[in-house]
Amino acid sequence: MTTDQTSAPADGYSYTLTRTLDAPVARVWQAWTAPDQYAQWAHAVPGSVELDVRPGGAWKATMQTPDGAEFPLTGSYVEVAEHSRLVLGMDIPGRPDPALMTMELTEQGPRNTVIVLTQTCDTQEERDMAEQGSGMLLDGLEGFLADGGRD
Repeated sequence: MTTDQTSAPADGYSYTLTRTLDAPVARVWQAWTAPDQYAQWAHAVPGSVELDVRPGGAWKATMQTPDGAEFPLTGSYVEVAEHSRLVLGMDIPGRPDPALMTMELTEQGPRNTVIVLTQTCDTQEERDMAEQGSGMLLDGLEGFLADGGRD
């Protein structure tokens, strides 16, 4: 995995996480967009995941940290390009506009997919927390795919 951190105060604080996954792009897309599969790898509370994967469609999930703390998350899909790109808007209390996270998939041969997550945050602290959460997501996704992704 590579991580690029850049900060341009006028534009916010950004991060990019890149990982090569041992799965075809269609399988990675399915894991990210099927609620039952997403719940298995994304550290979500069982029964809390709803994904309406279309532009303007809503999503929600309650994430659980290793110490048991729960964080309800909501948002909507801004852009959906099947098997290649998702732009998710995340609702942030006290913020008028959603925070955007972009997930891009690129097929690399018949069995591998490069996934890139990017996000720009308002503060360095928010960026660091978001980057840590995104890293946990990628770890969970990688483990799910390595286990054969239980349907």
